[in-house]
Amino acid sequence: MRAARWQCAALLALAVAKGAGAHAPPPEPPLGDEAPAVSPDCRTAAASLHFDFAGAAPSACAITGERDFTLLVTPEHAPPINPSPWYAFRYEADEGGPITVTLRYLAGQHRYAPKLAMGDGEWRELPAEPTPDGKGVVLRLPAGKGSVSAQERIIPGDASADLARWSGLAGAQPFQLGQSHDGRPIEAIRIGRADAPRLVVLLGRQHPPEVTGAIAMRAFVDALVEARARAQQDFADLQFLIVPMLNPDGVARGHWRANRGAQDLNRDWGAFTQPETRSVKTWLDALPAGVRPVLMVDFHSTRSNLFYVQGPDEASAAQQRFLAAWLEAREAEVPGYSFSIEPRNANPGSGTAKNWFHDAYGIPAYTYEVADEADRAATRAAAGLLAQTLPEALTALAD
Repeated sequence: MRAARWQCAALLALAVAKGAGAHAPPPEPPLGDEAPAVSPDCRTAAASLHFDFAGAAPSACAITGERDFTLLVTPEHAPPINPSPWYAFRYEADEGGPITVTLRYLAGQHRYAPKLAMGDGEWRELPAEPTPDGKGVVLRLPAGKGSVSAQERIIPGDASADLARWSGLAGAQPFQLGQSHDGRPIEAIRIGRADAPRLVVLLGRQHPPEVTGAIAMRAFVDALVEARARAQQDFADLQFLIVPMLNPDGVARGHWRANRGAQDLNRDWGAFTQPETRSVKTWLDALPAGVRPVLMVDFHSTRSNLFYVQGPDEASAAQQRFLAAWLEAREAEVPGYSFSIEPRNANPGSGTAKNWFHDAYGIPAYTYEVADEADRAATRAAAGLLAQTLPEALTALAD
């Protein structure tokens, strides 16, 4: 897995003009969110690019001019599991004018509109010009210091901060389900009584670049715990297992799709070959006899806003009542966030969380997909509304 990216430096050197300075990729990210003590960069007298933080993929970098650079964006292994090229770097440039960074993709095409954050820390969309050959894009960055990535960066430390905030609101303690290949904790929180018989499982960030799904999940859980805090009561017979970042290694390393074990975690349910999925299964297996899952929602990102749900041939009458109570007739309820409902058995036999939870427990198991470029405020509003209406909708599952 590691060798493919290191070989990219040689590939990039062949692709750029003769005489350009090519640099090997930087070292892999450290265990936590902290930067390594020493990190190679790509530098001229006027500007430099750096890859010394969590979420920065080790892209091969070539200097193609005093203020011009080319990055080869590569998957964590070949062939890539999914064409979701992730890139992230920070830069520093003197006041001599903008700098140019050309992104080229190995075994992929441009997908994510780049995001730029400067001194105020706010993320804004950055224009990307297609290269003449159509195989990459050109970014023009203003002088100063900034950070560029495929989407807003939400890294393991941010997920830990979310868990701490939810803990403060709900009075529940975050805990560790297990550890990733790199030893990062798989963190979770349980909202509601541990003996509440009905369990809702919320999963996030199986796929590292799918940030809009993480934005929706954060707003969804915020709405749940805030509603509970305002009511100053529990969810009666309902509890929630919340796992906001199932793939912390992939996120920290800037992977396109996989975990540290080069596996798509959303194809490992049932096989459970990876510590991340196995940690959830182990926790579920240890549930008290009177507790069982009644719903699973898995947050992702794709080209449009949609929900993958069970089809009529799979869903029981009670599950169809739940779907109608929770999602149907709400497809256009939030301005700026319309969504579709796709009732089908997507990827049968492939080990998705959606299919495994439905098969293992006979429950509705939905994939909550958010468009890559969905309006962020509308995404949060829709997630909040759906969270607030969920507990009541779940009563439709009662026989």
